[in-house]
Amino acid sequence: MPTVEEPLPAVVERVRALVRPGRRTLLGITGAPGAGKSTLVHALAVALGGQVAVVGMDGFHLANAELERLGRRPRKGAPDTFDSYGYAALLARLRANTEPVVYAPLFDRSLEEPIGSAVPVRQEVPLVLTEGNYLLHDAAAWPTARAGLDAVWFLDIPDELRTRRLVARHQHYGFTADAALARATTGSDGQNARLVAGTRHRADLVLRLVSGRG
Repeated sequence: MPTVEEPLPAVVERVRALVRPGRRTLLGITGAPGAGKSTLVHALAVALGGQVAVVGMDGFHLANAELERLGRRPRKGAPDTFDSYGYAALLARLRANTEPVVYAPLFDRSLEEPIGSAVPVRQEVPLVLTEGNYLLHDAAAWPTARAGLDAVWFLDIPDELRTRRLVARHQHYGFTADAALARATTGSDGQNARLVAGTRHRADLVLRLVSGRG
């Protein structure tokens, strides 16, 4: 499993090389909560423009009402609080690329709920980027989802920085400082981070973003 340390412009070029007009490519970006997956994918989408569509695994969060019914609400964010089968089915549709447009769901952090059919992926788009914690997980339909991807890269950052990001995120959404720290370390985020770390060896590439000009 190769590990590379690159600045963002080099990663953009690495991803640009995957674009093949007339052929659909699916690239997954995974990593622990707070690793910067969404930020990286957004930056790549901006750099590559209309060549890229972004589909998030988080759009397959189970609705809060369903999590309550199942007794899983306190563990929201764990692998079994997502519709992994729905996610795998979406990736299969995107790979087949036989439809004029495929609509993917979106997770709204302000609502803490998924919104269906919010992201259009048009047939002519040659590259689909998808990001999420469990792209390399080995239970339920996660392996089927992985099989639908051409490659999965693991985004790796120091735990201290990742924790600071998570605490800031939770405080932004109304958590107290103590509650935010607890969730990021001993709570659900910390538990999920340890689970995701155990999948690192399955990645096609481990990527560490570094500062650089460009």
